Amino acid sequence: MFELLLILIIIGLLIRRRDIRKKSKSIDAELREMIDDVRESEITATEIRQFLLDIINDNKQELEKFSDVRLRQASEMMERIGPGAFYWMTDIAATLAAGYAARINGIRTNVDEEISEPATPELIVRTVVQI
Repeated sequence: MFELLLILIIIGLLIRRRDIRKKSKSIDAELREMIDDVRESEITATEIRQFLLDIINDNKQELEKFSDVRLRQASEMMERIGPGAFYWMTDIAATLAAGYAARINGIRTNVDEEISEPATPELIVRTVVQI
């Protein structure tokens, strides 16, 4: 009887140990997934910011608006990133419009605080699109 009890205790400890390992592995997997999500968001933000800066540069050089190159670039971004890219760029445009409206109405914004030098479109995009 004592041997049977001892065997049951050993089996219980082995099962408990295995469950602890599984929990530890699942926590590591969740952490890796969270880190990958953050990296993916940073890559997406960088790509969107660069696209906006490219558009600003095209405007400065008086290149054709809606050029095939930029439309292709936007299409590739939409395929890769999905609707999030469209939403993010729209959110950036809304933020810039709200900032411009505040400026017209004489209200200082956090962008004013962060930009101490003369404002340029590139500097504003870099300030608004924080990565």
